[in-house]
Amino acid sequence: SVTVTLGEVEVVGSTTPRLWTPPLVTGPPGPCGCGCALTPETSYGFREVEFAERRLGRPKWPWQRWLSIHAGELRPDGIPRFRRLVVVVGRQSGKTREVEDLTLFWIFEEKHPSILGTSTLAKYAKKPWMSAFNLAVRRLPDRLPENPHRRAIRKTTGEEEWWSADDCHYGIAASNAEGGRSMSNRRVIADEFAKQYNYDAYGAAYYSMDAFEDAQYWALTTPDPKGVPFNDLRAAALAFIESGEGDPSLGLFEWSAPEDADPTDVRALAQSNPTLGLAGGKSAVRLLNDARAAAASAEAGDGDLLRTFKTEVMCIQQTDSVNLAIDPAAWRDCRVPAPVDTELRQRLAACVDLSLDGQHATLAVAVVLDDERVRVETVHEWSGPDAASQLERELPAWAERVRPKVLGWFPSGPAAAVAAKVADRRKDGARGWPPRGVQVEGIRGEVTATAMGFAKEVTARTVVHSGQEMLDAQVAKAEKLTQGGGWVFTRKAGQVDAVYAVAGAVHLARTLPKVRKVSRRSRMA
Repeated sequence: SVTVTLGEVEVVGSTTPRLWTPPLVTGPPGPCGCGCALTPETSYGFREVEFAERRLGRPKWPWQRWLSIHAGELRPDGIPRFRRLVVVVGRQSGKTREVEDLTLFWIFEEKHPSILGTSTLAKYAKKPWMSAFNLAVRRLPDRLPENPHRRAIRKTTGEEEWWSADDCHYGIAASNAEGGRSMSNRRVIADEFAKQYNYDAYGAAYYSMDAFEDAQYWALTTPDPKGVPFNDLRAAALAFIESGEGDPSLGLFEWSAPEDADPTDVRALAQSNPTLGLAGGKSAVRLLNDARAAAASAEAGDGDLLRTFKTEVMCIQQTDSVNLAIDPAAWRDCRVPAPVDTELRQRLAACVDLSLDGQHATLAVAVVLDDERVRVETVHEWSGPDAASQLERELPAWAERVRPKVLGWFPSGPAAAVAAKVADRRKDGARGWPPRGVQVEGIRGEVTATAMGFAKEVTARTVVHSGQEMLDAQVAKAEKLTQGGGWVFTRKAGQVDAVYAVAGAVHLARTLPKVRKVSRRSRMA
């Protein structure tokens, strides 16, 4: 729920995740409170919640209670429905405390013989491991060996473990190819799961559970596009959620904002930060201040801060590019399908560019509309090993057909390979190029301004486009290359000729002298 009063925004974080695997259990609403049919007979989560409140003396956040109940769903034979769970939630939302509560429940109530906690570094796994032990000493001393600090814990580096009076064991390891090998574990906790960039750590820890049919692998994290196991499991879980086909024992519980969410939208922040507005939880005002600062940084041409905010706070799954030049959400917002108005031909600018590998070339146009937005469109593309030769042969006919006031190109880029055909050589006595009324202009010293200016226009939503597939694909992957005091679109990360062509066309359209649009009625008169 969201309450707005006199400019003061008060938020209550979302108890339920935005994306989640629904229960297999059906029937009338049960005591969970969310409308699901789960009961104490069909989820061990109810017992775990009661254990945390009664024995540990710390009630759960609403989202933690919801997660415990849904993740603890049981099959008819009493075995946990989920063997693997992926939990995504904003930083500092209480997932470590949830892990501690679950661990103590598994050890002291369910008496599982072996639990393994992993994280990117062993020292990070050690914090909840030690915290859980100290909590057990305070709240469950009768369930530990006598004199537990001497007889129930080993702190030697690389051998960290503690155990209960029932000889139930809790150890930790780093997330690597050795973490969990030579062990048999009934529960595995993989913290910062998305930071595992290959399957080495996952394979070592997950398959340490093979001896137990009722085992569970808990993966808790914020997103990371480089996390291969995380992205694979998340995709498989989403496919099951959408179609009902796939692995029903793989669960996804994701507190995240929608991919196209405005970072200053308090409702979106509430979706990824479930403690927002609660006593002892996150402050909505603070997060909004952080969001505005990140958005302002992106508008100034540097999207790194905003990208980090979206990943760590909003849990938005970013692309695999670490330094995107164009804000994907802003580009989507700029999609307003419509053709370029031919009546605006006197304002029309065009630009052509060739990819670094010589396999693709693009001709794009731009025109400034009456409302000062600029509409862009790719007119033609050439593909294949002979793309440059195709461009040289066919560009004159396309220039005659399009008839822009100015046609630009980048002499310092790969298009230098076609300079002999594109450059204006009339001063040298050459004839036939460019067409009458078309000015050819090389974009030389303004390449940085052209790239950064286009990105700024997109962020400001002063660009409109029709959503062309090839252009969308190149924009989505365009990355920055720092150059001097600014940046350009790097060509080494893939084809960006369409992005350069569109950006060049926008730059030239903005610098054309303004011409008043003549109405059809005026021309007929």
